[in-house]
Amino acid sequence: MNRHSRLHLPHAPARPGEAPDFSYVQLSPAGAVARPDVNARARDIGSLSLDLVRVLDDAGHAVGPWHPHLDAAELQIGLRHMLLTRLFDDRMQRNQRAGKISFYIRSLGEEAVSVAQCMALRPGDMLFPSYRNQGLQIARGIQLVDLMSQLLSNTHDMCKGRQLPVMYHSKPGNIFSISGNLATQFPQAVGWAMAAAIKGEDHLAASWIGEGSSAEADFHHALLFASVYQAPVILNVVNNQWAISTFQGYAGGEQRSFAARGPGYGIAGIRVDGNDFLAVYAVTQWAAERARTGAGPTLIELVTYRGAAHSTSDDPARYRAKNDYEHWPLGDPIQRLKLHLIGLGEWSEARHQVLTAELEALVASSWKEATSFGTMSEGPRLNADLMFEDVFKEMPEHLQKQRALMREERSRSADSAPPSAAAPSAKTRTDVSVETSTRSEGT
Repeated sequence: MNRHSRLHLPHAPARPGEAPDFSYVQLSPAGAVARPDVNARARDIGSLSLDLVRVLDDAGHAVGPWHPHLDAAELQIGLRHMLLTRLFDDRMQRNQRAGKISFYIRSLGEEAVSVAQCMALRPGDMLFPSYRNQGLQIARGIQLVDLMSQLLSNTHDMCKGRQLPVMYHSKPGNIFSISGNLATQFPQAVGWAMAAAIKGEDHLAASWIGEGSSAEADFHHALLFASVYQAPVILNVVNNQWAISTFQGYAGGEQRSFAARGPGYGIAGIRVDGNDFLAVYAVTQWAAERARTGAGPTLIELVTYRGAAHSTSDDPARYRAKNDYEHWPLGDPIQRLKLHLIGLGEWSEARHQVLTAELEALVASSWKEATSFGTMSEGPRLNADLMFEDVFKEMPEHLQKQRALMREERSRSADSAPPSAAAPSAKTRTDVSVETSTRSEGT
């Protein structure tokens, strides 16, 4: 007797060669979702985890109770941050293809997630990002030169050559170091928030993961601790539909929304249109007020779409329908905010072109400055002595011995090399080390 498997396998709605299909995305009309009080109990607002908070309608008008009523100047700042993020991404993508940097990850289509959320938070709030949140860095005022230098691992690299490209951090900006291990930032953010609560501070923590990372155990550990201790934390799941080549259904999104996992832990869960700047801002502001008033944590699912490849090592044409991003029903975040500002009479296509040219020039000049600190093929180089620092307060004997052996080997290599290929002098290396340490201090 032939037996047929009863195992269910999630499937992507459209594969290469097929027409894009987003009929599976559960939408709500703009302005249709009610805005409950920030102190509402998680058990009483479960519908927020199933509906979709939207403010901007198809014509670019802001409607409904979630309208944050931001002034035009703040909206223009948000537009600038998002546009700069995209232009920075575009230039770094081209640089990687030209062999000028080794690796890059773009955030095409997800710019509102980072920028709007960051603008809705306070400077003292601690951010625990993922590797597609460069908009947080830009919204917090981190200079492009610093981000580019990290990609180059040069003498101005904030990480001193110790991290993969795009794994930024900023102590002045209160942005925690990005980890290549998925979802580790979620329990770290909860722990930081618990510490802030113990100390009686008014700050909160916010963290981001992709929907695929919600399958990691750290996701559930974070939600449990956040629920039990009512930590002042915002936990964001960026549902961009794809975890590299794996469709979001494999992480559980086919059965129920990712936000719906919040109420199961006694945490408020809410779905929001991740390409709607105003909606993302409003929901984040609401969640932040809950956290600061002691109403507990919030799990936010930001429904968006990864418009580009997962990284420069990925080819989405092998697993997704062609031109799928052009058919995404929630549109493009930059275009939608631009349309809204034009409708308000506070923007125009001409002003947009001027801003684009200004930001493109900023990206170009920043790259020129960043390469002055070293490139992948030309010096100056990081001092190798740096690998022994910043681990122990006082360097242990075994590391001192290893460093001495390395210096001896470098000295012998320099003595045996022809004059034209001689290594930099000790003074030059020391200068680079001091310069790097000074610039990295406090980051």
